[in-house]
Amino acid sequence: MPEIDIFGIMKTLKHRYPFLMVDRITEYDDMHVTGYKNVTYNEPFFQGHFPGDPTMPGVLIVESMGQVASVLLGIKLGIEQGNKIAFLTGMDKVRFRKPVRPGDKLVTKAELTNVRSNSAKAKAKAYVDDEVVAEAEFLTIIADTLSKPQEAEN
Repeated sequence: MPEIDIFGIMKTLKHRYPFLMVDRITEYDDMHVTGYKNVTYNEPFFQGHFPGDPTMPGVLIVESMGQVASVLLGIKLGIEQGNKIAFLTGMDKVRFRKPVRPGDKLVTKAELTNVRSNSAKAKAKAYVDDEVVAEAEFLTIIADTLSKPQEAEN
């Protein structure tokens, strides 16, 4: 299947800058996805985390992983910014292995392990240079949104 660029991602996810944490989906099928975020020095969180030793906050690494998995869930369920959204309801087995720094390419590989009509489970691992930097299991529920979808800007 072809790669999904940022505009395709914004058709599936409601997140927008500065909270959109995935730049491209490079591979996907019915149950697996690979995507990445280019981590740059001008990310707003690096101003305070940490001055002189910029490190991507773990919670944002997990957010990036969850967003990659959510793109796959959206594709699988046919959710394209309509009136549905995947809300995170839980995380298990979250582990951080190595820091993520400016200049890193944070690659996430995720798989759906259980999908129902209104919920899903996924496992994800994040890598930098083929080394695992984080891993987690996500629980989500599919719900109606309260707002109209925002159009992706071209």
